[in-house]
Formats: sequence, C-alpha cells, structure tokens
Amino acid sequence: MFVRSDSEFDRARAALGAANLSCHVLDDSTPAKPGHVSVSTMHRAKGLEFRAVAVLACDDEIVPLQQRIESVTDEADLEEVYNTERHLLYVACTRARDRLWVSGMAPISEFLDDLAN
Repeated sequence: MFVRSDSEFDRARAALGAANLSCHVLDDSTPAKPGHVSVSTMHRAKGLEFRAVAVLACDDEIVPLQQRIESVTDEADLEEVYNTERHLLYVACTRARDRLWVSGMAPISEFLDDLAN
C-alpha cells in the first residue's frame, strides 16, 4: 500500500485494521515482511514490484500535495510541481504486477482522471 506522505500512515493503518490485516511500514532499511501488508510512501515505491498494490488517500489536496502547490511563487515552478506529483502517483501505480486499487475521498485528485483514460 502506498500513500503520498507520512501524514497518511494513520489512515492506511486504520484501513488495514478495519480489514483485520497486519501492517508493516516499509522503509529504506526494512524490507517487506511475509504475512503483512507493506505500507510506504510513494517516494519509496521506485524499483519495487508487488503482485497487488493499493494506492490510498488520493484526495484532491493530498495528490497533488496542497502544501507544495501553495509554496510555489513562479508559474514555471508550478508546472514542475504538478509534473512531479503526477509522476509520484504514476510510479506508485506501476508497482502493481497483477492488481491495482486506487482510492480517495471526495473531492478526489484530478490526477485520477488521467488513470482512467
């Protein structure tokens, strides 16, 4: 399971707890743990592959991250932020070998339209 940032880890843990699944935070020094659902940020997704991937919390102000958008002062930089955020979502989604599930709460991220097309 991938989330945009550490801020969404509690949301991921709650979703897994509601499904009676064990959660394991995957980071640079901790590999996947058999029998547990690995949870990590989209930033750590590159180079990984899983049979099934869930990308959680693709809400409007989380993907793209509203704080990054609000910090931009130059129009050219804004385009770069959008491209980087879109790329993060793409990388997370392409870690799935067989199954992909993407979720978000309304209003959902505008980037999800790109996935559907």
